[in-house]
Amino acid sequence: MQVYSADDVHARLPWHVLADALESAYLAGAQVPLRHTHALSPSDSLLLMPAWNDTHIVTKLVTVMPAAAHTVQATLLVLDRSTGEPLACLDGEAVTLRRTAAVSAVAARHLARPDARRFLLVGTGRLAPWMARAHFALRPGLQEVAVWGRDAAAARALAKSLALEGLPAVAVQDLPSAAQAADIVCCATTATAPVVQGAWLRAGTHLDLVGAFRPHMREVDDAAVLRARIVVDGPGALVEGGDLVQPLASGCITRAHVAGDLADLLCGRLPARPELPQDSQRDPQRDPPQDLSLFKSVGMALQDLAAAQAVLASR
Repeated sequence: MQVYSADDVHARLPWHVLADALESAYLAGAQVPLRHTHALSPSDSLLLMPAWNDTHIVTKLVTVMPAAAHTVQATLLVLDRSTGEPLACLDGEAVTLRRTAAVSAVAARHLARPDARRFLLVGTGRLAPWMARAHFALRPGLQEVAVWGRDAAAARALAKSLALEGLPAVAVQDLPSAAQAADIVCCATTATAPVVQGAWLRAGTHLDLVGAFRPHMREVDDAAVLRARIVVDGPGALVEGGDLVQPLASGCITRAHVAGDLADLLCGRLPARPELPQDSQRDPQRDPPQDLSLFKSVGMALQDLAAAQAVLASR
C-alpha cells in the first residue's frame, strides 16, 4: 500500500489538475452517504466520510480532540472497488485543504463575474491561504487580494506570507469598505455570528463561504442570503452549514431559494448568473432581487474521492 505524505499530496495535485478532477467527479457522480459522526466522549469525536464509484472506495477518518496537541487529525484510505484491496493512505488534512479550496475556485469560475479583479479573504486560519492560492491559480484575472482578520497582526502576517509567494496581498482593517470594493468575498472563519453584511456588498459580488460548517455557526447575515442566488457543494450544506440552516429554520428563505448544487451548475442544468455592469450599485428599482451569487461549501466525500484518484493517477 502506497503512503502519501502531506507534501506528496500537495505536489501531486496542481490546481488545474485537481479542478479538472473535481469537475469530472461531479459530472460522473458517485455513491456518497452523509458523513457519520460518533461521540467518543463529551468532547472528542470521530467522523467517517465514505464515497465510492466503479473503481475506488475512499473513507476519510477524522478525529476531533480539543485537548490534544493537534485538535483535528485526518487520514484518507483508498481501496480497490472490485477487490477491496487497500491501495493507498493519504494525509487527510492535506487532501481537505487542497480540495476545499479547489471546489470553491471551480464554483467561482462559473458564478463570479468574468471581469472579477478584487478578492477579499476574510479569515486567517489554516485554510485561509489555500483559498487565496486556489482562486488566484484558477482565475488569472485577479489583481489584488485584501486580507482581513479579527486579529490584525495575523492578517498582516498572512498578507506578507502570500505576498512572498507572489500574490498581490495586503492586509486591511476596514472590513465594510473592503467588502464593498471586492468582486469576490471569500469567508473561511469559525465565526458563530455574521461577519459580512449584505448591505455592504455591490451588485454582482460573489460570496464564497467555507466556514460555518456547523448549524450554530454563521459568516453572513440574512440580508446577504436573501440577495443571493445560492449554489451548494452538496446536500450537507443544507443541514450542516449555519449560513443556510439558520435562515431556512427562521423562514427567512425556503428550499426554493437554493438554485441547485455544483453538479447542476457544471452540467448546465443551472445556468451561470447573468452579468451585471461593473460599476452597478445595489438599487432595488434596477437590480434583480438576487443580485449576488453565493457558494456554500461544507465538504463532502465526493471531493476526497476525486482528489485521491488524481493523486493515484499522478506520475
